[in-house]
Amino acid sequence: MLASLVLFLALGLQQCWAQNSRSCPAVTQHLTDPPYDNYFYSNCNSDSQVVVTSPLPDSNLTIIGPRFIVAWPAGASGICTFFQPQNGPNGSLAIELVNSTLGSPLGPVYRTSSNSDNSFVGVQGVLAFNSSATLTVPILGSIRTIRDFTEGPSLLRPVIQDAVNITRSNGTGATISRLWLDNVTTTSFTLVPYQNPGSNITINQRNKTVSFGAGFYAFSASFNYPQLTQLPPSQVLNSASQNLIDQRPDQTTSLSFLSYTEKLLAGAWRFLTYFGRDSMISALLLEPVLSQGNGSATEAVIGAVLERLNRSDGSVCHEETIGDYATYLNLENNITSTSPGFTYPMIDTDYYLTVLMAQYFNTSPSRVGPLLNRSAGSIDVQNRNLTYQALALINAQKIMNITAAFAQNQIAANLIHLKPDEIVGQWRDSTYGLGGGRIPFDVNTALVPAALRAIGQLARTPGVFPNSTSTSSWRTLADRRAQIWEENALQFFETNITASTARSRLQNFANTATFYDGPANASSLPSSGNITTYAIALNGYNNLSSVNVQHSDTGFRLFFVNASASTPEAAAQETRFINATANSLIRSFPAGLMTPQSIIVANPALSGSDVLIANFTNAAYHGCVIWSFQLSMMAKGLERQLARCDSTNTTSAASATPAWCSDSSVYNNVLLAYNTLWDSIEANSAQLQGEVWSWRYNNRTGNFTTLPLGVLPPPPGVSAGTESDIRQLWSLTFLAVTRNQNLTVV
Repeated sequence: MLASLVLFLALGLQQCWAQNSRSCPAVTQHLTDPPYDNYFYSNCNSDSQVVVTSPLPDSNLTIIGPRFIVAWPAGASGICTFFQPQNGPNGSLAIELVNSTLGSPLGPVYRTSSNSDNSFVGVQGVLAFNSSATLTVPILGSIRTIRDFTEGPSLLRPVIQDAVNITRSNGTGATISRLWLDNVTTTSFTLVPYQNPGSNITINQRNKTVSFGAGFYAFSASFNYPQLTQLPPSQVLNSASQNLIDQRPDQTTSLSFLSYTEKLLAGAWRFLTYFGRDSMISALLLEPVLSQGNGSATEAVIGAVLERLNRSDGSVCHEETIGDYATYLNLENNITSTSPGFTYPMIDTDYYLTVLMAQYFNTSPSRVGPLLNRSAGSIDVQNRNLTYQALALINAQKIMNITAAFAQNQIAANLIHLKPDEIVGQWRDSTYGLGGGRIPFDVNTALVPAALRAIGQLARTPGVFPNSTSTSSWRTLADRRAQIWEENALQFFETNITASTARSRLQNFANTATFYDGPANASSLPSSGNITTYAIALNGYNNLSSVNVQHSDTGFRLFFVNASASTPEAAAQETRFINATANSLIRSFPAGLMTPQSIIVANPALSGSDVLIANFTNAAYHGCVIWSFQLSMMAKGLERQLARCDSTNTTSAASATPAWCSDSSVYNNVLLAYNTLWDSIEANSAQLQGEVWSWRYNNRTGNFTTLPLGVLPPPPGVSAGTESDIRQLWSLTFLAVTRNQNLTVV
């Protein structure tokens, strides 16, 4: 009778679980990039990412060690635990996530509590350790807190770390928990021996470590924080692109994990929150496949940007600070509050909004009123009593004001500079990303004129801006000003060196660079004449008037600028620019940007500067490394430029065919660059959805090897290396950016 009752209860639980699974199906994904294993788990209760790091035989053990991370989009929060071998040498401990009755390999955690308004949610599973181990450092709360430790000088804040508690769990296990600074939310991580009766976990309360033997351990990671509402792939994509769900399930699942009704997130695991630039660039590149209309991914992006816009000066928010880290920063300012924070250090992010709005309203004019009439203030309370329309107008007015000086007097002083108290200001937002430059190429030569063109279009679109004398004047003024910027900003960044000087610098680079000892590849340079390149920025470190590294930011101008030149001089400049850009893509590193891993985003080999060569290495976040979104933007930009040469192309925004289209040598060079780039993109398809990757050159074999950026030691002067996200929002844009077979060279 008892056996029958047990069987009945078991069957009932299975049926109950099956019903819950049908109403709340789990979506899972496993992505590997050794030494990192990434697992994603989503259901209607929560969304989680788990990252297991286990050293490889050839890993640099000063950088890579056993580590376990659980990251949650809700609150940009998570858990990070570091392990070390208890008795063996460094590098001997390996950990892995295995399938079990708790999950395959992850299962859900969901429990209600009478003491919490929010349910405890998260994931569970089983971890396997090949030898005895000690959990040395637990970090619970904010992803930003974890990043401050992993990417900085191992920084731990006492007010956060001292709140970590370790208690006995289930007799043989341990629970590590921490009450957030909000005194409401609790993060918990539990380890219990699993089918491992001989093992016991030892807790050291003094130094807050946990030791245990080899074997299997059940873990549970959970927290009680309000959750976001994820958009399934069918709602992220427009109706014409639903076939991508079956054709590219890996990419559409990743896109869904980063897409929510409230906002789109920048990347997993390190940037599971709002980043304005990332989301807008992604929406611009994904436009052919992204959903539009009420509740769409496109309006989630635009709405999130407008919600966080600084009403006082029109700046677009770069990054939000939420959850436990927001409370921490508020306390640092003697404010007891859980209110989110918003940062505005960037200068580039301001210019994407009008471009995105113009693109959206051009295809969906019926959404102008419904979207812009919405009331703001649900995210940033400072924007209460303002509509989205009012906030968009404030941003446009800022752009018109800040671009007026250069339109009147085309001198370098009137170009757009980084903010006085910032060393970063555009997408290369690391210490040496611009080589200390204060006047970035992409902002001045591409983003400013594109934003001005967009303001002119928006001013001519009924209902976007309130009717006034000033906004009416923008209908023509913005375009005239854009033309001035397009034709006059580029000249400040153009540089020329003789072919002989270039060959000498290349050979010196190959002989002295610490991270590359291969051939100079100088044969790809012309035998005489000048080599034209474009500085990545002006006013660099060590009193450099320009930061003369070859770079991929030329793709911004290709993508955003396609208006006709108004003078022969401007047409000649345009020809020099696109030909030089094509050359940089065709030439093999170090003569150009192309490597077997695809194009790198910066190359200092022709600079002749020891400082720049030391800063822009294959281990630098914005150095001789490959960023997926830069490949996507460059590929689409080249396609847009080549489309201008097709007089039958009615979709081209150009009013006249560019002069370079009639120069067969230049046109064929651009066409070759397009196909060379796409060949390299296709050859590196395994990396494309990641954030950034690097390489190592072996002089003995003459081969390049693809490497995760995080396994390389940082360049001199940088305290820690930078780990790449396995999935980045703007790296998923190849869902929309595809090779144009009509441009294939036979």
